[in-house]
Amino acid sequence: MGMTQKYGSKKVAAIAIQMALTESREEEYQLKEKYLKLGVHTAAVDYGGEFINSVNKIVERAVVAAKRENVIKDTHAEEGAVAGATREALSQIMPKAVGLNVGGKIGIARQHDHISVAIFFGIGLLHLDEVAVGLGHRAVS
Repeated sequence: MGMTQKYGSKKVAAIAIQMALTESREEEYQLKEKYLKLGVHTAAVDYGGEFINSVNKIVERAVVAAKRENVIKDTHAEEGAVAGATREALSQIMPKAVGLNVGGKIGIARQHDHISVAIFFGIGLLHLDEVAVGLGHRAVS
């Protein structure tokens, strides 16, 4: 095992963004291993659909992925932290995405009390694809 070092919210947020930008399961796995050696737990999950109808599904997928990958424990406080950070990330993208189809990946990173959720979106608008990243952070003790 490598040396663990305590990162602040900025570094944990950057790792969540990197996870959201991975283009394959293999790349996801490699980053996950790399960061685990540094003491940062990560998860990533794909999603897609019409934005408004997908909001609850995206929050749910983020919480389930975080639990499945042992980023969070099965407690209301930790589930709520991921759900809140995910909703914050979604709210940043909402003005661009309302009424349109979206697809992309959710990246989650946690070290100690810092949890960040990044959402990378491709937003379908005729043949003009828009992209956006939303980012949310919560602290849990």
